[in-house]
Amino acid sequence: MTETLTLGKGLNEGMRKAMENDPKVIVMGEDVGKLGGVFRVTDGLQKDFGEERVIDTPLAESGIVGTAIGLALRGYRPVCEIQFDGFVFPAADQIITQLAKMHMRSLGKVGLPVVIRIPCGGGIGGVEHHSESPEAYFTHTAGLRVVTCSNPADAFSMIQQSIASPDPVIFFEPKRRYWDKAPVEVDSTDWTPLHKARFVRPGEDVTVLAYGPTVKTCLEAAGAAEDDGRSLDVIDLRSLNPLDVETVVESVNRTGRCVVVHEAPVFNGYGAELAARITERCFYRLEAPVLRVGGFSTPYPPSRNEDDYLPDLDRILDAVDRTFAW
Repeated sequence: MTETLTLGKGLNEGMRKAMENDPKVIVMGEDVGKLGGVFRVTDGLQKDFGEERVIDTPLAESGIVGTAIGLALRGYRPVCEIQFDGFVFPAADQIITQLAKMHMRSLGKVGLPVVIRIPCGGGIGGVEHHSESPEAYFTHTAGLRVVTCSNPADAFSMIQQSIASPDPVIFFEPKRRYWDKAPVEVDSTDWTPLHKARFVRPGEDVTVLAYGPTVKTCLEAAGAAEDDGRSLDVIDLRSLNPLDVETVVESVNRTGRCVVVHEAPVFNGYGAELAARITERCFYRLEAPVLRVGGFSTPYPPSRNEDDYLPDLDRILDAVDRTFAW
């Protein structure tokens, strides 16, 4: 059965399915119960599954993740919501020092199936600490799976796959895309594998790599580039760690050019890793350096200036043009 869902509703329905299928799945976080979450992503779950499985926690991110670790050790599958991206840092010690390392520390005997949902990115006019893109911190941390959805169908399937994973998963949700709508096959389990990238628009001239909130922006840029006679091969990475390198390499070897787009600052951002991997694997097929489009090396600006900070169609097209200048 096909339903038209928003990305936020896709996440809600995905968590609902996971909770129906496994009584050990629990949802926890600040205001996730009676309020249904700040973005209403958990709306109705406490009503249907009760306060013992959808838990309103204190405002203490370290406590949320620490409690989830203990629950996972007792056989549960906690799904934690961090209310905003900038609030995840108080929990960084628990995530990096404990959650990511328990499997190795126990010589493989202990798994921690914990999902940490993090609304990420800008574009909503948020105040300070509400528009961060902290993915590089967690992709750098061995022992964590890091994924991000960009559309309702992936939101629905990827959250279920993440909850079923035996390993801890950092699940980034592009908050400015929560209200985007698309058809979702809610009865199907014929899903793209969790850690597989996806071609979202075929092209021949330039590979454009994106994830989360910038996928839609890159698709808009591809449409504009077509008017200028340029064909962009747009790939939604979906999984940042592990990375589907083979899909990226196949595209870049074919196009010879690559532009990476993300909201986080370019300096030491995730795009740097992509550029290095592509250069190593595609050096003799590249016609130009791998170019990156992203945020600037400043704290995220006040909302009235965020349009100047976020990668937009013009900056992406400028990078595409520059790949033809060499």
